[in-house]
Amino acid sequence: MTQALTIVARIEANTDKIALVKSELLKLIEATRQEEGCLQYDLHQDNENPAVFVFYENWSNRALWLAHMENEHLKEYMAATDGAVTSFVLNEMTKIA
Repeated sequence: MTQALTIVARIEANTDKIALVKSELLKLIEATRQEEGCLQYDLHQDNENPAVFVFYENWSNRALWLAHMENEHLKEYMAATDGAVTSFVLNEMTKIA
């Protein structure tokens, strides 16, 4: 059995684009949760710095997560937020305990 994959994605919006980035991130949730292999897809916003968003995701395997990364709704998000994101850090992780 393939081990599940956890993704932690940190997105920081430009301070003048927080509402836009948040709105576009929220649009990803319903479609992504319907994708094959998606076990968990939760969006968080930092309490102290509202420009920081974190997706906590669990996927049944890396291949299905990679397929997710090629989906049209992610391409639409990228186009809509072009120039509105200061930083994006993605960590692929495996649960160890």
